[in-house]
Amino acid sequence: MESSTTSSIVEALTRAIVEHRLHPGTKLAEQKLADHFGVSRTLVRQALFQLSQNQLIRMEPARGAFVAAPTVEEARQVFAVRRMLEAEMTRAFVKQVTPAQIRTLKDHLANEKAAMDDQDAARRIELLGDFHVRMAELMGNEVLAQILRDLISRSSLITLMYQRTGAAQHSQHEHVEIVKALAARDATRAVELMTEHLLHVEQSLAFDRKVQINDIAMALS
Repeated sequence: MESSTTSSIVEALTRAIVEHRLHPGTKLAEQKLADHFGVSRTLVRQALFQLSQNQLIRMEPARGAFVAAPTVEEARQVFAVRRMLEAEMTRAFVKQVTPAQIRTLKDHLANEKAAMDDQDAARRIELLGDFHVRMAELMGNEVLAQILRDLISRSSLITLMYQRTGAAQHSQHEHVEIVKALAARDATRAVELMTEHLLHVEQSLAFDRKVQINDIAMALS
């Protein structure tokens, strides 16, 4: 029971961070969280420890827990790792791609487009990240999918801090072109498009941007 409660707190906080409701630098007060979730501070502390392992929050001695605020160098390293991993994932995906997998990805693209049209920012952020995880899942590689989930959670935090307006729509168009190359079994083109896509996301980051800070109660309400 305790572990499932801890997991639900981790999931709720992760979504609030990834969906940009809890901003980098926000203090995560244990007592406020315990009151909000109706649990003990011990369970909250366990959840915060798990989030710190995922690099989504940082724990500071005598100060408490804060939503992580990745540095410019960390941001560049996250995208460098993603390019290395996802280029090889794309190459491997083309070798085993099936019509059913392409249909699944096209359905995902339709959902991305709908979120764009509805101006549903939270759903858009979730779907744009999930596109990359979905590829790993369709390959049946759960280890890769989990690594990408963690990297994309960190990417979402970086995007929140630094991304310029309008970049999300550009990302969605690039996903469409990647799926076209996958469907054509054009490995060279697909890898090139994936690498360019991740470079474009990184290039859309304005590293001189000031970061907002949110109130935790408002973010979780």
